[in-house]
Amino acid sequence: MATAPSSTELPAARRVSRRREREREIIAATRLLFDERGLQDAPIESIARAVGINKALIYRHFSSKEELYVLTLSSYLADLAELLEELPAELDPVARLEEGWLRYTGFCLEHPAFLDCGLSLMRRSSEELRETISDAVWIRLGQNMAACLGKLSQILAEGAEQGVFTVEDPDFTANQLYTQTLGTMHLARIGVGVRTSAGGIPEPFPIEPVRVQRACIDAVLASVGARRDG
Repeated sequence: MATAPSSTELPAARRVSRRREREREIIAATRLLFDERGLQDAPIESIARAVGINKALIYRHFSSKEELYVLTLSSYLADLAELLEELPAELDPVARLEEGWLRYTGFCLEHPAFLDCGLSLMRRSSEELRETISDAVWIRLGQNMAACLGKLSQILAEGAEQGVFTVEDPDFTANQLYTQTLGTMHLARIGVGVRTSAGGIPEPFPIEPVRVQRACIDAVLASVGARRDG
């Protein structure tokens, strides 16, 4: 016979549920503000106002501003992992790699704050970052990054086995290409390049985001020596 929950157990379960829901609300608000304003222009005060809570309450859920930002990046990575998981299995490795990078770069264009968070994270050593966040947040970040990179590494490994990619270490190559693309896609965010005019004076010129996206995809395919049969 099942035992009904005690008067102390039920409120505790509800408190945990409410806490998790509030954390999701804060992260969702952070993502929205990041996408609207950018990482630097979304202070904790604005995030608290968007959720409708006091700034101090945010620090009851997150130990630091850095931890909130890391969890926000982790949320972006979880969404990206879902996009990569949905790659059609019937495609050959070259087509899957191309489609995977199309989705990755498209995600960067759709969520410019994902670029901000990712690049901000890479400015720190892993040891420095590890000191600012809890074990649970560190593990969640690692899991979501591995979900993205693991899918890309799997495609590279399959292509290498079939002889259509020249890749010695799929895991390293996936990390290297992921990071390289993250940096290059920031050019799409800026949308402007600099060149020297005929008179020797530096001048800006517009760069279309889709051009940067295509350049990233082509660079990835070229770097792994992608070859299509026939």
